[in-house]
Amino acid sequence: MGSFSIWHWLIVLVIVALVFGTKKLRNMGEDLGGAVKGFKKGMHDAEQEGKAPESVTQQRTQNDDTIDVQAKEKKDV
Repeated sequence: MGSFSIWHWLIVLVIVALVFGTKKLRNMGEDLGGAVKGFKKGMHDAEQEGKAPESVTQQRTQNDDTIDVQAKEKKDV
């Protein structure tokens, strides 16, 4: 029971293409690519949003291992 050779994977690929059809596989690939791009964009936006809030105060306690952080929400008026 060794690992699959390249021929096994090619046969599986041909069977999958025959069952689903190339058009449906292409559409699924496009959908997956769009989802990945959306996820990356969301992560990038979240990083930019949380970079350096203006109203964050930090207080160090006597033990330098712990930092208490208090953040204030910025409200648009």
